[in-house]
Amino acid sequence: MQAWRVHENGEPGAVMRREETDVPEPGPGQILLRVRAANVNFPDALLCRGHYQIRPPLPFTPGVEICGETPDGRRVIATAALPHGGFAEHALADAAGLLPAPDALDDAEAAALHIGYQTGWFGLHRRAALQPGETLLVHAAA
Repeated sequence: MQAWRVHENGEPGAVMRREETDVPEPGPGQILLRVRAANVNFPDALLCRGHYQIRPPLPFTPGVEICGETPDGRRVIATAALPHGGFAEHALADAAGLLPAPDALDDAEAAALHIGYQTGWFGLHRRAALQPGETLLVHAAA
């Protein structure tokens, strides 16, 4: 399969190389997904640089947020299980963490939903303690 792989840490554009590699084998509790779309996230850049709190062994495939398809044809969103991330034709994910991809979103939109949503929810509910009846103004949401 084709995958973008990192063999040494550095800036993503300098250290990611597209290459042919084996389809990863799922471990206990994991599932192999056919990647339909992968989102590019800040953690992916940090992973390439070796600055993220998780440091997968080299070489690895970045791409932590994906929309994929299960072997039985279900369309799902998932956080990829490194070192077999979503910048490839296939990725691994924890089977227990799969969520159905919303029908209202195309593959690229669904791939971009999971981490941004969790980050926003955590920030509003845990850090800001937003309460019912309060108003939130979001500047420059993208």
